[in-house]
Amino acid sequence: MPLFRPRSPLRPRALSAGLRNAARACVLAWCAVPLAVHAQIAGGKAVRILVGAPAGGTTDTLARTIAQEMSQQLGQPVVVENRPGAGGNIAADLVAKSAPDGATLLMSFTSHTINATLYKKLPFDPVHDFTPVTLVATVPSVLVANPRLPANNVPELLRLARAQPGKLNFAIGSVGSSVHLAGDMFKMMTHTYIVNIPYKGTAPAITDLLAGQCDLMFASTLNVLPHVRAGKLKVLGVTSPAPLPQFPGAAPIGATVKGFESSAWFGLFGPAGLPAEVTQALYQAARKGLEAPAVRKRLEADGAQPLGTSPESFAAFVRQDVKRWAEVVKYSGATPE
Repeated sequence: MPLFRPRSPLRPRALSAGLRNAARACVLAWCAVPLAVHAQIAGGKAVRILVGAPAGGTTDTLARTIAQEMSQQLGQPVVVENRPGAGGNIAADLVAKSAPDGATLLMSFTSHTINATLYKKLPFDPVHDFTPVTLVATVPSVLVANPRLPANNVPELLRLARAQPGKLNFAIGSVGSSVHLAGDMFKMMTHTYIVNIPYKGTAPAITDLLAGQCDLMFASTLNVLPHVRAGKLKVLGVTSPAPLPQFPGAAPIGATVKGFESSAWFGLFGPAGLPAEVTQALYQAARKGLEAPAVRKRLEADGAQPLGTSPESFAAFVRQDVKRWAEVVKYSGATPE
């Protein structure tokens, strides 16, 4: 006979009921967090993303891509509305004056920080009247030339420009845009004199460049890639810090002009005062959408670099970008069209 009798296992009936209730309460509380946040976003209505550019452009394409992904993540409609005009200021003003509930967002672009200096007076503050959600993507630009130009890279272009000041020219598709100011940044940093020829849009500027009516142009990779592949334009350099696979053999301009870098960026904003939990819900939805392999592949094929940075990182980026472009805008003497 054993010297002692093992104690009976503790019957958990009394405890299990309490534990089950506590566990149930924790699960319900955890589940209620996203539901509460989703209820705050638009109050159950569709979320609108305003785009300050026409349909079909890079900003519009990125907005529609991210809207579709965010809709799946949030479990509610996310729609895009185009409100072009005034370099994106019309759409930005509408968002700045909207209720901070996540119902109205802005897909903006580089002009958002350029306009802080370009416009003497804005109806909103580009920094303080918005809540940065995420930096969606960047799109590098390229320096292209008509094939007849006797320069095939940036060092050759600099020798040509310095030997003949004022003879060469840049086609400007949109005054005050990032690609316009990339040209002025290039001139500012290289101390060269190249004449600007403004056009009413990117398409007519590229048309004249193809025809040899102008010499050079900074342009989005998306706008000139087909012409480069067809041999109708040649690339002298890329504005990104590293070479681009779409343009093999084209070196970064920064390899010759130290410190030169210029990429168009596209980011998602809400109005100022957007609650932190709503900002995080929107950010997580956008970030997860950008991480989808099919989305990344599609954007990268077009020359875009999908990012999805945190709201804090995007806020710091915006503040720094305002300062960076202020110097170039003042140098250029550009004024709104």
